Amino acid sequence: MFKQIFDFIFALLGLLILSPVLLFIVIAIKISSKGKVFYYQQRMGKDEIPFRLFKFRTMVADADKKGLLTIGNNDNRITKIGFFLRKYKLDELPQLLNVLNGSMSLVGPRPEVEKYTKLYNTEQKRVLSVKPGITDFASIKYRNENEILTNFENPEKGYIEQVMPDKLKLNLAYINHRSFWMDLKIIFATILKIVK
Repeated sequence: MFKQIFDFIFALLGLLILSPVLLFIVIAIKISSKGKVFYYQQRMGKDEIPFRLFKFRTMVADADKKGLLTIGNNDNRITKIGFFLRKYKLDELPQLLNVLNGSMSLVGPRPEVEKYTKLYNTEQKRVLSVKPGITDFASIKYRNENEILTNFENPEKGYIEQVMPDKLKLNLAYINHRSFWMDLKIIFATILKIVK
C-alpha cells in the first residue's frame, strides 16, 4: 500500500514539475514528423494482464510493423527528435501516466510484449507477479540495449538467448530483495546514469 501511495504522489509531482519539458517535447515531435505524438504498445502487466504502455513517439508511423526490436542508433525508423529522446530516456516520461492509472510502478521489472513473455519458463514468469516499472536494475545495465544488439549476427536471437535471460535474472533478484530503500537506490542510480 505504501508503495502505491509513493508511486502516485511522485508520478503526479513528476508530471507537474516536468510539464514545461513535456509540452516542449510534444511540440517538437509534432513539427518534426508526421504521426501521433504518443505511441501506445500492448505490454504484459502484473498477473499477465495486458495493458497499454505510453511513450512519446520516436519512430516514423507504423514502424513496429517492421519489427519490435530497435537495433543500433542508425535504425532508419527513428526520427531525429526520436534519437535525442531515446538517448536521454525522455520518451519514457509518459509512463508516469501508467503509474497514475495503476498499471505500472516507478520501480519494477520492465514490461515486455507478449511475444517474448510466452518464452518465459516457470521461474522467469515470477516477474509477472509484480507490477512492471519504469526502471529497474536491468534497465540501468542495458541502458544502451539497442547498441548491444548490433553485436549479434541475429539480434533477435541474441536478445532471446542472452539479453532477455540476464534481464530476467536481475528482475528476479529485485523481487527477492525489494524494499523501499532499494527502490530509492534504483531511482537515483537511473537518474545518475542518464545524467552521465
